Amino acid sequence: MRDPGVSGSAEWYGKEVLFTGMEQGKQEAFRRAVEDEPFAVKMGMRLISVDEGRAVVEMKIRHDSLNTLGMIHGGAVFSLIDEAFEIASNSHGTKAVALNMNVTFHRPPALGDLVRAEAKEIHRTRKTATYEIKVTDPAGALIASCTALVYRKGERLDFLDGE
Repeated sequence: MRDPGVSGSAEWYGKEVLFTGMEQGKQEAFRRAVEDEPFAVKMGMRLISVDEGRAVVEMKIRHDSLNTLGMIHGGAVFSLIDEAFEIASNSHGTKAVALNMNVTFHRPPALGDLVRAEAKEIHRTRKTATYEIKVTDPAGALIASCTALVYRKGERLDFLDGE
């Protein structure tokens, strides 16, 4: 059986991906934050999993995400990348803000595809952290990849105050 956190594992699309490092209450706080985030709701994004330094977010490719060429708009893919990056980089419980994102678009997904962005922390210091984000389609084909850098502000996330 494949690790559910591995990109390209088509049998895991639309299903929970279980990580074990973060306590359940904190995971639920992140899930509620994404469910209440106006832009994520507008884009139809759903948080599948969060752990410290990791996040998985999915989004169905809808007709309103297409560009004039009939392909998914790069901004929609970027938004999915940014959501996974945001959750992963803030998963330590303190505010982190983007400094730089370098995105490569490899191929467009098909209309109706449920695409998945997986963000993984690859380096962290007291003030910055670097993440690798990959977007795949249900067959595991690479849609886009990104390397991103955050500034770690060190301030506690407001929505974790009850945790």
